[in-house]
Amino acid sequence: MSSFFPSRTVALYMARLFLVRTFAILAGLVLVLQALDLLSESGKILSVASNGDAQVWRYVSLRAPQIVARFLPFSVLLGTILTLITMNQNSEIIALKAGGLSAHQVLAPLVVASLGVAGLSFVFNDAVVAPGTATLNAWQKVNYQPLPLDRGDRSNVWVRADNNLIEADQIRGRGNAAVLGGVTVYERSADGSLTGLIYGRQGRREGEGWRIAPVQRFDVASGAVARSPSMIVGRGVTPDQFTLASVDADGLSFLALRAAIGDLKDAGRPTKALEGALWHKLSGPLSAVLMPLLGAVAAFGIARSGQLFVRAVIGMALGFTYFVADNFALAMGNLGAYPPFLAAWAPFLLFLLIGEAVLLRTEE
Repeated sequence: MSSFFPSRTVALYMARLFLVRTFAILAGLVLVLQALDLLSESGKILSVASNGDAQVWRYVSLRAPQIVARFLPFSVLLGTILTLITMNQNSEIIALKAGGLSAHQVLAPLVVASLGVAGLSFVFNDAVVAPGTATLNAWQKVNYQPLPLDRGDRSNVWVRADNNLIEADQIRGRGNAAVLGGVTVYERSADGSLTGLIYGRQGRREGEGWRIAPVQRFDVASGAVARSPSMIVGRGVTPDQFTLASVDADGLSFLALRAAIGDLKDAGRPTKALEGALWHKLSGPLSAVLMPLLGAVAAFGIARSGQLFVRAVIGMALGFTYFVADNFALAMGNLGAYPPFLAAWAPFLLFLLIGEAVLLRTEE
């Protein structure tokens, strides 16, 4: 390790430059993009009579982490290129290579710092972004109306029971402890025509069905509305049909998503797309480690040669091509064209080899 980092001072200096520039770029991107996003959403939020400034700030607190998670790898790429260009222009890279450091040794402090960024990104995504995404999705589905249930709950789930359709606005808990909120039963005849609507504020598992209360039933034929304290609906509908009907990978942490995939497998449901998303929760943050390697082309070459700008453009092109390939592979995985592991890891491994090949071919 001491031979790979021959100078602790230089390593700390480069890591500090890299981290300061990366997070400065990230802060600027988040500020601009959040302002633009808020311009389009604030009108929808404030159109609800009960909403005000507090709800606008709540939206910002839920949306900003998503922007941070999405653009952190971009910021690492731009921070890498800016750091290396600056050092190249100041002849610091030339001094390091003249001192006997290889190209890999020059990049080593940035790679180690990016490993720390990747670990921070994974924890941030798991602890902040996932629950915030679940809450924001549920809030948007009710058009920014007050949410009746806590964060992280599933929303807007449809289940078929014989000829009837059951809609649950919100669901919390799992198994027999699942609680339904805003339950609407669409009663249909054998030919599919609507015969009645049953609405219950809350539903709980009871026997082979679900007891909802209080109940209002609208009869389509007569137009009459009947009320009762409670009613059993959805006989034969199991809890997993509600809790697993809508699994949002972005709204679940790594462990929660893995548990949901296990439940789906036990229920005999397809899980390939979710398995790809599970692997991507690891490969996504780890993409930060690739950025110093892909942007390394900007570090080398003589600044006075006039090719520094071209090298920076090549570094950015390699980085952005990776993001395109990553999104394409993930989309193919969701369609079932790629195996889950390949969809999540193939772009990472491919561009790791490309970055190494470019570095070895041009500098080593």
